[in-house]
Amino acid sequence: MSKILAITYSLLILIQSFNINLEDISKFSVLLEHAEFHEEMYGDTFFQFLSEHYGDARDTHDNDHKEHKDLPFKDNHHMCTHINTSFISIANNFELNQYEFIEIPFNFHYNETITDSEKTSIFQPPKHT
Repeated sequence: MSKILAITYSLLILIQSFNINLEDISKFSVLLEHAEFHEEMYGDTFFQFLSEHYGDARDTHDNDHKEHKDLPFKDNHHMCTHINTSFISIANNFELNQYEFIEIPFNFHYNETITDSEKTSIFQPPKHT
């Protein structure tokens, strides 16, 4: 059971790493319609269409279509990566000074208090008879 749970969590993390929104899923029909448009107008296959809109040929493709804004995965948050690099070049020099130990005389003493406020007859150890 724990293996199934681990596999399920791993797949969930994998799917979330693709950063697919519900809005992108709803735009798949626009993607298919635009792919059919490219097939009719330019004779492109589906893989050529994907290359022209999402691949290496994206820069050379004519961007005059109004449907390009409605295609899925065209948001800017899919294109950015967050890499944090930290370079610390601060040199820490610690000086350790050793001071001579000076013995401090103790200025107090303890005297046991003797009071008659306690009744000693009540709290006594048991007697052997």
